[in-house]
Amino acid sequence: MRTALFATVISITPLMASAESGVGLSFSAGLGGIVAPEYFGSEDYEAGVTGGFEFGHLRIGKLEFGDPDPNAVAMGLRPRGSFRLIGPRNDSDYSELAGLDDVDLSVELGGGIGYQTNGFLAFADVRYGVIGHESWVAEVGADAIFRPTTELTLTVGPRALWGSDSYTSTYFGVSPAEASSSAFSAYSPGEGLVGAGIEFGATYQFTPEWSLDGTVTWERLMGDAADSPIVQSDDSFSVSLVLMRRFSFGR
Repeated sequence: MRTALFATVISITPLMASAESGVGLSFSAGLGGIVAPEYFGSEDYEAGVTGGFEFGHLRIGKLEFGDPDPNAVAMGLRPRGSFRLIGPRNDSDYSELAGLDDVDLSVELGGGIGYQTNGFLAFADVRYGVIGHESWVAEVGADAIFRPTTELTLTVGPRALWGSDSYTSTYFGVSPAEASSSAFSAYSPGEGLVGAGIEFGATYQFTPEWSLDGTVTWERLMGDAADSPIVQSDDSFSVSLVLMRRFSFGR
């Protein structure tokens, strides 16, 4: 079982004054499982470990970020933080990739802007691979939000990912040296739209501290990424289930 890629977003409300002093922190974190393609473009799937993180509230002295109310929903236009972890790809694990260079684990960090109402969310994020691929990516998306009960929240909406030429070369390119030692022809993809799809999400809040997050995603590779000789299937699906717990420190 490998560590699968996972993404998380940190919503940040504007700085505000607090009547209290001291330090307080709250956040939600969890672990779960995911079924996803073995690597970008693979037609085979495997199970792995995934996780999630959601920022809640931070107080330092008389300054605050976020909202101490765990049920609060930040409305309107807000800055966001964004994070994604992409697991490594080793040619020794997949016989069809024999001769290709290994791709290290990557950590993307960045941020963007989100806008939310009671029934709608839209966002645009930019991230950089601070560990691993050292490339720029940008992601946009939107969700319709439904709350059939007080415990259950459902979301559905489109997603699209753009990658720089360094990013597409890392995951979809074949260098001349790799072509000479593998079954693939040399291929040098450029920057552009990497993929687009739809994400379905569901969150069930068991208690104020515990919740279960489920996600089903369909994505289709596009542009130079889809044309890569490494790609066996343009379409991919992933299913994840993560048990989350809220942690609070300080008053």
